[in-house]
Amino acid sequence: MAKKEIEKFKSLLEKSHYTVALCGSGMMEEGGALVIRADERAYDIELKYGVSPEYIFSSAYYNTRPEEFFTFYREEILNVRQGQTKSGKALAQLEREGRLHCIITGNIYEISQQCGCSNVINLHGSIYNNWCPHCHTKYSLDYVMEAKGIPRCQKCHAVVRPLVSLFGEMVDSQVMTRATMEIEKAELLILLGTNMNSELFSNYIRYFDGRDIVIVHQREHFLDKKADLVFIDEPQNILSELLA
Repeated sequence: MAKKEIEKFKSLLEKSHYTVALCGSGMMEEGGALVIRADERAYDIELKYGVSPEYIFSSAYYNTRPEEFFTFYREEILNVRQGQTKSGKALAQLEREGRLHCIITGNIYEISQQCGCSNVINLHGSIYNNWCPHCHTKYSLDYVMEAKGIPRCQKCHAVVRPLVSLFGEMVDSQVMTRATMEIEKAELLILLGTNMNSELFSNYIRYFDGRDIVIVHQREHFLDKKADLVFIDEPQNILSELLA
């Protein structure tokens, strides 16, 4: 990578009074996990379970076939959860230094929080939050993991609901509003492991009225030309250089 591009990135960070990072699926891949709709993983899931990941990880499947849903959920979602990553640690350092002010992510594993970040918006919820949809009793991740078959509420016996977005569901309106407000405040917007045409982030990016956009991802995209600075690389590599 060109040293002058890293220096420009540093300069943009220094000039910005409010910086927001959007963390996409490429950040998950750094930790060794593929999203379930990635071609290779989606094919394996369909072979193993006989249905597509879009169907099995949906509210319809949760409501009508909860035992099969939780078999899939434990095996394919919870058992591949990630810990700290280099990128996550770098973002936490930038936050501590006052150069990063908010992280918006679709990751449900709370990687940013595990690395020490505090102002994080989880658009798709978190595996660590579970509740009874009837009496609203909260349950831990361990409760869901260790349940025999279907995890049920100890008070009313309803099926416990992981507070993560299932396919076909809308993002919570309060979460959407908060994310939109953060992007509206930003002077610098950093896209990490995603692009400007992202299914998850594109509707939020249009609220950005700041000065600069930086994109760091591994695959070139035709909308990269709209950014002020683009790195075709893994976010962990660029962020490491940024902090060096």
